Amino acid sequence: MTIQPVRLFGDPILRARASEVTEFDRELRQLVTDLVDTMHDDGGVGMAAPQIGVGLRVFVYDTGDSAGHLVNPAYTVIGDEEQVGPEGCLSIPGLRYDTRRALRVRVSGVDYDGAPVAFDAEELLARCVQHETDHLDGVLFIDRLDPAARKEAMRAIRESDWFEAGITVRTGHGAGQTGPFGRTR
Repeated sequence: MTIQPVRLFGDPILRARASEVTEFDRELRQLVTDLVDTMHDDGGVGMAAPQIGVGLRVFVYDTGDSAGHLVNPAYTVIGDEEQVGPEGCLSIPGLRYDTRRALRVRVSGVDYDGAPVAFDAEELLARCVQHETDHLDGVLFIDRLDPAARKEAMRAIRESDWFEAGITVRTGHGAGQTGPFGRTR
């Protein structure tokens, strides 16, 4: 296993737009492995490269029904149906807020070998794709909250032990924790 420390709210890499991947090599395959191992160890359903300190447009996902990775991902919303449900983030531990997302998205990108990947996603997988793509653009789920919920979330972050202590990198995860979308894995 290659579990990496997770960057927490306050780390500047979480607010920067990640760079396009241009080299499809052993280092990229290792990055995907590191992301998968770290995501599983922390009980998540998705993880983006900036969350482990790598500013590249790569994320992994495992919703239980679907698992994989995307390099240089993009999505378009299918229809105008929305979903509202609990969402959290491994980079903002302990917080969960109902977040509005598109119900369905059409996803495209490539895999770590540069081969094209395209699929339609709905519900949890669509939420995950949108959440992780946001990470690659320097956007956190709390940015998607209505003003009152965002204010409450920011207060909770400021009052958290990890934020008060100035911790922006967390190690020592553990499987079986509640995942970022309110599920226990």
